[in-house]
Amino acid sequence: MPNLRNLTSNQRPRIAISVGDAAGVGPELAIVCAGLPAITARCHPILYGPRNVLDRIAGEMKLNLTAEVLDVGDIDSASVVPGKFNAATGQASFDAFDRAIADAMAGRVDAIVTGPIQKEAWYDAGIRFPGHTEVLADRTGVDDACMMLTSDIISCVLVTIHIPLADVAKSISVDSILRAIRLGADALSRREKRAARVTVCGLNPHAGENGLISHGEETQFIIPAVAAARALGLEVTGPLPPDTAFTPTVRAATDVYVCMYHDQGLIPLKALAFDDAVNVTLGLPVVRTSVDHGTAMDIAWQGKANRTSMMAAIEMAIDLSDG
Repeated sequence: MPNLRNLTSNQRPRIAISVGDAAGVGPELAIVCAGLPAITARCHPILYGPRNVLDRIAGEMKLNLTAEVLDVGDIDSASVVPGKFNAATGQASFDAFDRAIADAMAGRVDAIVTGPIQKEAWYDAGIRFPGHTEVLADRTGVDDACMMLTSDIISCVLVTIHIPLADVAKSISVDSILRAIRLGADALSRREKRAARVTVCGLNPHAGENGLISHGEETQFIIPAVAAARALGLEVTGPLPPDTAFTPTVRAATDVYVCMYHDQGLIPLKALAFDDAVNVTLGLPVVRTSVDHGTAMDIAWQGKANRTSMMAAIEMAIDLSDG
């Protein structure tokens, strides 16, 4: 097993890039971005994934594979078909990510950047985690990590993540909402170098209309969480009706939104910043960022994938590693 400390520079943060599903666009984006002078000047990138597949992709796409590679994820390179995920590609992507977490927890790398996985491939491989965030929470012993999607124009923290919509109302609590507010405010305050302005969305249409079109979620959970956050000195607005929370006027007065469920935050964010957004997991003992797009199987290994989100994810991981 390679000693990563011997592979990396003491001056630059060591960034583990878990390349994602081998049949998707993650590996090609990782190869390209990890070799750019703008990246290598600031960090030492290490690609986590099956070396044989990375070599094949680099060869077929005529890419220069210059980054260090930690060979992890047992897979037959010849069997990988671009755009066709399966249990083997799912297991390989999981193994690479799992190793990156272990190395981050052990201090062998300073941050993790994740390429896109195919959740169906994980399922086919018998892996029952819904996604990256849940694996991170399990491996780091954190019960209530939060997902934040962020860009220069909009940032959203999610109170609940990958659960069915029917389960959202019973899954929110004062504590979980307050934690999302605190973590989002802290992250954006560090980025903006001032107190962050937080806007909290209601769960129901019209933010419950004073209980008329709700089961009391706003009054029982969201309003008390907002009050508790204000008592901590945080600048918090809400709960606002979700259908008006993302208007230009409100966005201009908001640094970070707290959203009750996945699509409440991801729909406006992807509509406004699909290519530029970065996924950051808050509340962990390790730094983790990710691209905010999927595996794009339809354009895998064709050189058509937009590298903007991968670049932004690596740059944010560097910034967070630097404190």
